[in-house]
Amino acid sequence: MSALPQHLDLHLIRILYLLLVEKNVSRVALKLNQPQPSISASLRKLRELTGDPLLVRGARGMVPTQHGESLLKPAKRILDETENLFVKKAPFAPQEEARTFHIAAPDYLDSQFLPSVVALLRRGSPKSRVVIHSLGPGVDYVRLLSDGDMDLVIANWDEPPQHLHISKLFEDPIVCAMHAASPYAKRTADDAMTLHDYLTLPHVAPSQMVQGTIGVIDAFLDRQGLRRNVAVESAYFGLIPYMLVQSDLILTTGRQFVQFYEKTLPLKIFTVPVKFPPMRFYQLWHERVHQSPEHKWLRDQVTSAAKALVKGR
Repeated sequence: MSALPQHLDLHLIRILYLLLVEKNVSRVALKLNQPQPSISASLRKLRELTGDPLLVRGARGMVPTQHGESLLKPAKRILDETENLFVKKAPFAPQEEARTFHIAAPDYLDSQFLPSVVALLRRGSPKSRVVIHSLGPGVDYVRLLSDGDMDLVIANWDEPPQHLHISKLFEDPIVCAMHAASPYAKRTADDAMTLHDYLTLPHVAPSQMVQGTIGVIDAFLDRQGLRRNVAVESAYFGLIPYMLVQSDLILTTGRQFVQFYEKTLPLKIFTVPVKFPPMRFYQLWHERVHQSPEHKWLRDQVTSAAKALVKGR
């Protein structure tokens, strides 16, 4: 394999592109305001560098060779990308422009939050497309963000991942809930659950986002030397409230999530006899989109939805 030329300048690539498009040395000379011999000399140099004639005589003038045609798109791409290097990115005009935003989030978010985010995005950028991805076990969201397959991840972490940009969205205090008609709920006041009761009652817990790890609830209990009785583990968090009303299970999660279902389901909310820190929700994004105007706008909409949620409590 021959070595790449060390001094292949951008101007020569521009001449290559124009020659392949115009198929005429004189027209390229006029476009670049250069003498024809200069363009002819550049063509000779390009032929030497590529080892190919690039342009040959056809029935109606010059035509690109097969190799010459194969260089047209790469040359155009280099010119476009080089231009983007030095052109300041214009502000994002959300009402006029169309983008596709990819957001990953778990289904245990406050039930009002993501709908509010979608509403803000639809009002602010009606031509754009929004794709909400699930954030469940086995999803390598760090890789998805770094590869550009995901723009934003919204979730809660005890310790947020490093090497990513992060902003805090809101907090949700921890409570537990169970079927209001269950024997335990009937005989126990909402602030009278004991630690023994809490640890021995059968719990339903969400499946973990990363296999082999434990969630924030069990991680906190483990640090206190405590362990609860997890009888059911579910990958479908949105179905858990319906599991509660047909069983003796108890759920530990954020108050906002439970209160939404309490409006339509016979649930009873208890004060947890463990001093859990509140669930802290963040948005995460990669350095690759940190300066992008449209992604800054996206993050601003998510922040606005979080502020409205907190204000409405």
